[in-house]
Amino acid sequence: MSDLETRADIDRLLRHFYGRAMVDEVIGYLFTDVARLDLEEHLPQIGNFWEQVLLQRPVYVGQPIAAHVPLHQAATLRSAHFQRWFEIWASSVDELFTGEIATQAKQRAAIIAESMQYRLGVASPEAGFSEAYRAALGMPAHTDERQTPDAER
Repeated sequence: MSDLETRADIDRLLRHFYGRAMVDEVIGYLFTDVARLDLEEHLPQIGNFWEQVLLQRPVYVGQPIAAHVPLHQAATLRSAHFQRWFEIWASSVDELFTGEIATQAKQRAAIIAESMQYRLGVASPEAGFSEAYRAALGMPAHTDERQTPDAER
């Protein structure tokens, strides 16, 4: 596997991600029933967004939060939606790419998810964070004291 290096790589990742996300039992309905996402219309714009974020090319014009406010108003987004979005995103990246930019793609996605939740007023409790999400945010691994034997405490 190679790293994410070109716009074609980003487009490949996005098609893979949306192919999974749009049929997902947790978040698929947000794309299909609520947003009624036209993937062919959406992919160039979201591709521009990720090209700017990952490859530092100034090709994106838009306001991501503005697109998500109506979605939140219509469906009341929850932390679990963002966690599932990240899980599908991170696994899609891992299935297709490896390297510095692939790692950045996961880190930036986690930061974007946290920022989006903050701006929408969606609580983001750490208890619901996966280990991959924690790692992408640079947080230490979750420790559960109930699983630590008394001798090790």
